[in-house]
Amino acid sequence: MVINNSHEQITSIPKAEVADLDFYYGSFHALKGINMTLPEHSVTALIGPSGCGKTTFLRCFNRMHDLYPGNRYEGSIWLDKDTNILGRKVDPIEVRMRISMVFQRPNPFPKSIYENVAYGLRVRGENNRRLMDEKIEDALRVSALWDEVKDRLNESAYNLSGGQQQRLCIARALVADPEIVLFDEPTSALDPIATASIEELMSTLKDRVTILIVTHSMQQAARISDHTAFMYLGELIEFGRTKDVFNKPLNQQTEDYISGRIG
Repeated sequence: MVINNSHEQITSIPKAEVADLDFYYGSFHALKGINMTLPEHSVTALIGPSGCGKTTFLRCFNRMHDLYPGNRYEGSIWLDKDTNILGRKVDPIEVRMRISMVFQRPNPFPKSIYENVAYGLRVRGENNRRLMDEKIEDALRVSALWDEVKDRLNESAYNLSGGQQQRLCIARALVADPEIVLFDEPTSALDPIATASIEELMSTLKDRVTILIVTHSMQQAARISDHTAFMYLGELIEFGRTKDVFNKPLNQQTEDYISGRIG
């Protein structure tokens, strides 16, 4: 199906370009011919009803689907126009170094606060303690957590509140200097105060990284994102600047979803 889904051309520098992306869980065709540009140093929100393919699309970016048999990609996702991260010769581990992920629920490791953040550095083979200390402090500062944990770095991460644990996971995702950070409904398990803290954090992070976030909350997408993509039944229905998608949708399906008539 051909859909008129693009607003006026987005002039931001592209960080990633998705071209003719199809994805299959075995014989199930989950994503269908998706074309989209992910603008650099911006927040792009993926919205749509449950089961429409948002998380499936998100996990293509860091090759998470490779962890399960029977999954198959077709098409390409070009990072900085020079690397097709879906290419067979591209190492998924290297992809995950460049594109990190924060999950729906906080998932700290059963380790100290320090070692949780250090994980990404250790995976890269870093063992210079002074450098690690500097990068861990920087990641915790950027995640707005340093002042709360600087005297507790050797305590278990499980001692932190839910909102603090999620910010710790964000610090862990940032410490190895990724280019893109994927957020899969990162506030769905948090209270309103912690949610506001994470939203404020994401708004400041885009100066450092490019962000792609799945959210079920249209209000959240409207608050924090620069661009919004509406997905339905595995297809990209509409993509553009958030204010345009919400205020002047090109597609009737988009308007129906935003107004609550479908979902």
